[in-house]
Formats: sequence, structure tokens, C-alpha cells
Amino acid sequence: MDRTFSPSEFAERSFFKKYRKALWIPFIAALKTYRLIEAGDRIAVCVSGGKDSMLLALLLRALQKHSDVPFSLRYLAMDPGYAPENRKKLEENAAHLEVPLEIFETNIFTVTGRTEKNPCYLCARMRRGFLYRHAQDLGCNKIALGHHMDDAVETVLLSMFYSSQLQGMPPKLKSRHFPGMELIRPLYCIREDAIRAWARYNGLTFLNCACAMEQRADASSKRQEIKRLLSELSKQNPQIVENIFRSTHAANLNTLPGWKQDGVLHSFLELFDNALPTE
Repeated sequence: MDRTFSPSEFAERSFFKKYRKALWIPFIAALKTYRLIEAGDRIAVCVSGGKDSMLLALLLRALQKHSDVPFSLRYLAMDPGYAPENRKKLEENAAHLEVPLEIFETNIFTVTGRTEKNPCYLCARMRRGFLYRHAQDLGCNKIALGHHMDDAVETVLLSMFYSSQLQGMPPKLKSRHFPGMELIRPLYCIREDAIRAWARYNGLTFLNCACAMEQRADASSKRQEIKRLLSELSKQNPQIVENIFRSTHAANLNTLPGWKQDGVLHSFLELFDNALPTE
């Protein structure tokens, strides 16, 4: 590391130097393609302590310095019941990278630890609700999460394999329970391998999931199963993740027997009589 720069400055410079193609360009592409940030936005950047959310915080901070579009940032970290060493790691990384975290505490791990059915789903839903509420109380109109392309693709396969539906992870959502709030995913076009490489290059280590239950189940979790499957498929076709990702932008309803919109199931038969011939 060049000692003429602080760790924070060095990490930020790497966006424009070594990782411009892998991180900065797809980051900007996502912002523009999906219109994620608009003038006057007040964005709560949700930092979990992992590599993805910390990268998100630094990218948005760099963008704020260089963008002609005015927007404000607050950096939120929710402690759902971390062990002391995990809380310490989160705080040390934030200080190292000069991210002014605002940490608030909840008892989510205690609550989810009492349920045996879908604890991870419950945890995710509770986290989302607490983040929305806290961000809204701070006057924010958006929360930014660190989901990347691999997360989006894995979600598609998980829904197909285990829920019998085609369901994606969109780049932005409107909140049903917190009117006026939106969720955005600025890392949507970035590959996870690029994030790992950036972290290694900068000598950074982050939390994985700091939940003891998830750490025990990690090797056998369905998402890890999908990750391994994609890794194997990528050996034969290195473009497999990008291809699946692009397919979610090009669903051909003329070839599907059914779809769901706004919670309502539809059949191809609704359009069949007036459809153009395809054979």
C-alpha cells in the first residue's frame, strides 16, 4: 500500500485505477440504467460489516464527491445482537476506512434464535423493517443495500429450485409498509469476485454473516448450494452468471405458460386468442 495515502484514500483511488472496469463502471451503469439516485435524495447506506456493504459505502461516498447530482448520505449499521468481537470488527473497519457509522441496536438475533422455521427469512424481514424505520426517522427517503449481481442470480435459481416460481431481486423497490421510502441496490451490476479482489488488494477483512446459526449452517445452506452449482457451471461457461442475469431483463412472455403480476396469477390463454402466429 502506498503510505502517502490513508487506507480510506487508497481504497477509494483503487476504484478509479485498478478496479475501474470491475467496480466503478458497472456501479455507474447500475445507477444510470435503473435511475437509482435522483437530485435531493437522502440515502441511508446500510452497512452490515461485510465486504459488500462496506464497498457500497465507499463507492457512494466517492460518487458524492464527483457527482453533479446533489444527494446526502447517512451510514447506518444495525447491531442485531453481535458478539463483542464482531461488533468490534465492524467498528474498527469503519474507523480504518473513515466511514462515520451510526450504530443502533436491536434484539433480532434473540428473536430469530427462538424459531426453527425459516429463521434467516425472519431475520432478513426484521432487519429490513428496522432499517426502514430508522432511516425514515432520520429523514431519509431511500435505503441502499449491498446486493450484487451474484446475489440477484442466486435468488432467481433459489426461487426456481425451491419455490417453483421465477422470482428475481429487482434493483429498486418501493416500500409497502413505509410510504415514500425506496430500497436501492447500487452494486446490482457488480460481480462478487471483483469485490473479493478489491478487498484483498486493499488488505481488508470483513465480517461474513455474524449470526451463529448461519455460520453453523453455512456449508449446507441452499444459497451455498447454488453458489457451488454456479461455480461448477462457470468452469464450462464463464459467462453463465452474466447470461442468467441478462435473461432476467429479457423475459419473453410469449413463450411462458403463466406469470404473476401484482400478486395475481395470469395464464397465456388470456392472450392466446388475439396473439400473432409464432410457428
